[in-house]
Amino acid sequence: MYKLIYRLLPAFLWAITFTATARQLDLKRTQQKAKQALAFCKAKGYSTNYCILIDMSLPSGMKRFMVWDYRKNDVFISGLISHGCSRWPWSATWSKDKPEFSNTDGSHCTALGKYQVNGRAYSNWGIHVKYFLTGLDATNNKALGRQIVFHSWESVPEHEVYPEGTPEGWGCPAISNNTMKVVDPLLRKQKKHTLLWVYN
Repeated sequence: MYKLIYRLLPAFLWAITFTATARQLDLKRTQQKAKQALAFCKAKGYSTNYCILIDMSLPSGMKRFMVWDYRKNDVFISGLISHGCSRWPWSATWSKDKPEFSNTDGSHCTALGKYQVNGRAYSNWGIHVKYFLTGLDATNNKALGRQIVFHSWESVPEHEVYPEGTPEGWGCPAISNNTMKVVDPLLRKQKKHTLLWVYN
């Protein structure tokens, strides 16, 4: 028994160290992205109360979805979020550490870039709420035509599952049901469009 523990201990300690380091880097990077997003929102007339930041450089089993609160200059809520499965099977986790990104219709990939969060509508997934997305960059300007929307999905876990991954869909940024229950009323209260930024 003790031999087994000693054999597994290095891998366990490495996982803890990696996660802690990733969290430190994530916070610093998130602060930088939030500052850039605020400048964009001010220049383009978007809401300066909140923005949504999605850091696809993190493994999908970690919290890489964040709503940034500009009034507190901090994360309002964070959670897991899916990315597109690309050529891999839908709802699996084959690309949990290295997602592929594309703006091409039928690619089943998530597209990087800034999005305008638009109207709220019924969804067949999760808590039956979705928001249409307009891609603002050349890397994601086909979002509406591809039917890429922001929604919840019952397959997305409520808590971090790293080193496991979050199930992958067909390119939509999908969050957990309970996270959407917090984010939905927040988005509905905004008088201006909210910025959603997917970066790597």
